[in-house]
Order: sequence, then structure tokens, then C-alpha cells
Amino acid sequence: MTSTALHDLGVTQLATELRERRVSAVEAAQHFLDRAQAHQNLGAYVAVNPDITLAQARAQDAAIAAGTAGPLAGVPIAHKDIFVTRGFPSTAGSKMLAGYQSPFDATVVSKLADAGAVTLGKLNCDEFAMGSSNENSAVAPLGFDAPAPVRNPWDTSRIPGGSSGGSAVAVAARLAPAVTGTDTGGSIRQPASFCGITGIKPTYGRASRYGMIAFASSLDQAGPMARSAEDCALLLSAMCGPDPDRDSTSLDVPAENFSAKLNDSIDGLRIGIPAEFFGEGLSLDVRAAVDAALKEYEKLGAKLVPISLPRTELSIPVYYIIAPAEASSNLSRFDGVKFGHRAKDYTDLVDMYKKTRAEGFGDEVKRRIMIGAYVLSHGYYDAYYLQAQKIRRMIADDFQNAFKDCDVIAGPVAPTVAWKLGEHGNDPLADYLADIFTLPGSLAGLPGMSVPAGFGEGGMPVGLQLIGNYFEEARLLNAAHRLQQATDFHLRSPL
Repeated sequence: MTSTALHDLGVTQLATELRERRVSAVEAAQHFLDRAQAHQNLGAYVAVNPDITLAQARAQDAAIAAGTAGPLAGVPIAHKDIFVTRGFPSTAGSKMLAGYQSPFDATVVSKLADAGAVTLGKLNCDEFAMGSSNENSAVAPLGFDAPAPVRNPWDTSRIPGGSSGGSAVAVAARLAPAVTGTDTGGSIRQPASFCGITGIKPTYGRASRYGMIAFASSLDQAGPMARSAEDCALLLSAMCGPDPDRDSTSLDVPAENFSAKLNDSIDGLRIGIPAEFFGEGLSLDVRAAVDAALKEYEKLGAKLVPISLPRTELSIPVYYIIAPAEASSNLSRFDGVKFGHRAKDYTDLVDMYKKTRAEGFGDEVKRRIMIGAYVLSHGYYDAYYLQAQKIRRMIADDFQNAFKDCDVIAGPVAPTVAWKLGEHGNDPLADYLADIFTLPGSLAGLPGMSVPAGFGEGGMPVGLQLIGNYFEEARLLNAAHRLQQATDFHLRSPL
């Protein structure tokens, strides 16, 4: 086969071509490096290192030839710039970490490497993963002299979603067959929806957070983004597994082969439809695409069951108390003392702290740090943070009550398709409200995914959200795969 067709292959297909030596890992790596170079205008990549990438590819070609290759041998993959990665800058999209080079790999990065994946580079993201549009990055993408927003390849005047916007764009524009992302309040699912790809956030604790630059420790979770559920299943199988020695939030749950049940029948599958996800605020074009996908499920033998998640609206205030509180604690380490940005001119230690943080953090990060410090302060902890944690438990209980009547929950990922760059201007609340359908599952720590479900206003992609009970990733992937066997939305490309 010729290298010109390589970017049209999904992970599963490409892995087969590599394993059967119809294409080499070096050819595949070089092809995607060339595509990243050719489409720099999208702002997806913030760093590449061809020497390291091609050296990894040569090692995988040798492993394939020796018969010792892993399941992802030679498959190129790019990582969200929130995962520390040896040989590449790890900045979390922030000036605070400009030029930082990690001496070790994040567990997710090393697990994928152990499975044979070849690292293409690092991908743009909102600063410290704080944002819903990828307009908050403080790092210049490849080909740019200054920070620039990532652009949606379906319409470059629109946002790709965030915070894993660079990751979603890399897959949608065929600049990488697969990528890693992180999801704190919807940052895998929402950009996957806006860019027309598949992404899954596993149960909290399934994938190690070691080496993932922290935003909100009780919410952050790594997950794969690719074209199809079949590809995501292969990636997730490699990414997950216990890491108790390095991550105290890692669950003692063994790695699982998420591909094993992809083709199981979904006849009789009970799909819960929350009334709260289909009310005021949901745009008509998104609703039409979601309804059409649900009808496809009925044709496949699934049953739609009305359910209620009564505290859905409370998820926004709860999340934007808990997440900033944890962010204010996690980001306190960036003070200019040991590593990262340090102000040049200061009078004393306190002045250095103040100027370093004022210079190093962007507006959205500062906003969340201040909110977090406020809700944790004396006199406000009980009124805000403690109450938010109580409601968080109630939201999780709502899901457990719903799962008594259904096997999976389905609905929209976001109320609208991707909006125009700058459309929300200086109104952060507009971005926050766009997360209303993804936040409840994140607060409960449940697995959730976005599956391409059609197109809405302006020909922009629409994603169907599937939410499962704890450790039900295989069921979600099975449901998504069966839908993708009946539709072709996941195969369509903007380039």
C-alpha cells in the first residue's frame, strides 16, 4: 500500500498493516509528521521531535520483525500537553511551565509505549486543562510566533472544544490516528463531539493520573480519542490498570480487554433518556441528530426508557466550586521557587511569589484559583465547599437510582454545536453553561463517551453522549460500536 492512504486508516486497521509488514512504522510516523507540518494552520501541535519519533518507530519495526511486538506496535499517537513526556516539552498550555522538560513519562504515556505506540508529539490544550473552547492556551502552536487558539477543521472560524481541543483536531484532521486526552468536566467528550470523533472517559481511577499535570485531583481522568469505538477500545485496554505505587487514586482493578465484547448484540439494551437533558436550552439541530441516533438504537433492538436526573442543573455550581478549590491547592506549587517561570524583578520572597504567579498564569487560571481560595477560606468552607460535596454525593445517587431502570444513559454531549471563535468573548459563564450535560457524570466518577451522531447548524458535527455505571466501559464501547456499524458519521473527514 502507499503512504498517501495511511491517514485514512483507523488504529485497528493501521495496527494490522504494520503487524503484517505491509507498511513500516517509520513510514507511518513520517507520514503523520508530514501531515502535522502541512496543517499547522489548525494549531493542534505545540511540539514535535522527529528524531525521537523516528527512533521509536525504528525500534517498533525491529520488534515486529522479531515477533515481539505489542498490540499497538508502530501506531503513531500524540499526547495532550498535560501528560509529562520525556524528550518533549510538557507545559500544560501555560507560560508557567514554558520550556519544562520532564525526566520521566506519565504512566499513561509509558503504558501506550509498552504496547508499541510511537509518540508523534504534544498537542495544544487550554491552560492547565481549564476551558471549554481551547482559546485559553498560552503556548504558541507549531508554525506560530505567539499563542493562538486551536481551530476546528470542519470550520476554521469555530472553536474545537476544550480543554482537549488539540487532541480532537489532530484526530479529526487526520494528523494522528489516535491521541490522549483528559476529562475533568467533559474535556474529552465535548471536543470529541464538536470535531466529529469518538472519545471515552473511563471510570475515575481506571487510568493512572501519575504524570498528568493536575487540575482537579478528584475529577481528572485520562482517556483515548480516536475515530471509532473499536479504536478507543484497543487504546483503552493499553491505558488502564492499577498504579498503586505512584497514584493513590488508582483503582485496584486489573486491565481489561475492552475489544472482546464489541460485537455483542444490544438487543434488549435499556437506554435511559434523562428528561433533564432534553429541555430548554438544547438547540433543535443537536436534538434532531441525537433523536436520529436513538432511533437507530431502537432499530438495533434497544429499548428507550425515560429516567430522571433531577440535580442536573446543580452540577454547574457544584463543579465550579469543587474544581476551582482543588485547582487552587494543586497550582500552589507553581511559585517560582523550584521549577517553572520565575519573575525577573522582585524585592523579596513574597514579591517574587506574587509577580511570578501574576506573569505565569492566564486569566482563566487566575479566576479559578481565586474562586477556589475563596470557597476554601475560613467562614466560607462550610457554606460553599462542604455543601457542594454533599450535593455531589446526591448527584452520584441520582445516577444509581437511574441505573436500576436502565443499562446505559444517552443524551446530547453539549447543548449546541461548536461556536465561533471569540463568540463568548469575556463571558466565562457562557463556556461553563456549555458543560451542563457532561458535568454530572464527571462529578459521579462514571465512564462516559461521545459518539459521532450526525451534523447540525453550519454542517458542524454533533456527538451522542453515552454514560455507563462504574466499570461498564465495555458495555459503552459495545453500544457505540454497534451504532457505528449502522452509521458512517465517524468515517467522515473535514480534510
